[in-house]
Amino acid sequence: MATSVKFRMNPGDEDLTPGRAHHDDAAFDLRSRENTSLPPGEVTVVPTGLFLELPHGFEAQVRPRSGLAAKHAITIPNAPGTIDAGYRGEVCVIMFNLGKKEYSVSRGDRIAQMVIQRLPDIELVPAESLAESKRGSGGFGSTGLN
Repeated sequence: MATSVKFRMNPGDEDLTPGRAHHDDAAFDLRSRENTSLPPGEVTVVPTGLFLELPHGFEAQVRPRSGLAAKHAITIPNAPGTIDAGYRGEVCVIMFNLGKKEYSVSRGDRIAQMVIQRLPDIELVPAESLAESKRGSGGFGSTGLN
């Protein structure tokens, strides 16, 4: 049984309602509600016209589109961006142009993907010590380049 997630669109932006391109896609496509440009090396916040009411215990993750990344070097610097269940503002996408040329976004362009997930019920428990592991505190490339 599917989980229902309430949403509304900004008045006049109903044509931008998120959808899946294929029935078995994991993500919903998010579309730009305005024409804008992404200058090289800069961050631009792009509105989508979407407002969500996620159920308690769920989050939405905003992720880059692989085609934009591969063809135009456009990404999302905080990927995945998290939308918490209590947030009721407009969903916006923080986009970053890693390329050398300005990239134009038109109203209705698919600019990101949104995955909605159930969160596990987690409780952080203070501890005096942690169990040893093979990796230990090694991180940030500690296993080598290959």
